[in-house]
Amino acid sequence: MEDDQIIDMYINRDENAVAMTESKYEVYCRSVASRILSTREDTDEALNDTWLAAWNAIPPHKPNNLRTFLAKLTRNISLNKVRSAKAMKRGPAEVRVVFEEIEEWLRSCDDTEQKISEQAVAESINGFLDGISETERNVFIRRYWYMQPISEIADYHGFSESKVKSMLFRMRKKLYSKMEKEELI
Repeated sequence: MEDDQIIDMYINRDENAVAMTESKYEVYCRSVASRILSTREDTDEALNDTWLAAWNAIPPHKPNNLRTFLAKLTRNISLNKVRSAKAMKRGPAEVRVVFEEIEEWLRSCDDTEQKISEQAVAESINGFLDGISETERNVFIRRYWYMQPISEIADYHGFSESKVKSMLFRMRKKLYSKMEKEELI
């Protein structure tokens, strides 16, 4: 079934929309959640929460790309589970490592949340991503969106792990500098 048809089912409040969504996107959304969460139970719970969140969000929201919309819901729900104290203790090491890499941004957000909207930060990051090469963008997104281990990113691109680490370090430094200049952090 095409995504437009599934979205129309949501808009018409057809309960089969959830079953169709799960049938078409469970494997994809499971891969997003399992990179963040450490147990199958947490992943299953995140997926169930994703289907419910999609049901509650469509309508009024009508996503342009259902796959991306579901990935974002799954990722946010999974990250919220990790952020809770209980989940953080048993969260996978890769998520903790990624959080450590961007820790200074997270610390800086306390003051800036009052000054700027999340949209301004998103626009800044998108502008940064538009200004780097496709390979750099791919490495950055694989690491900080999909939370892939450095070894997987290196294998995918045919790079050494040290090259990937170096690329990520330079990109974080550039992005941090850009956000400082824009007074976002």
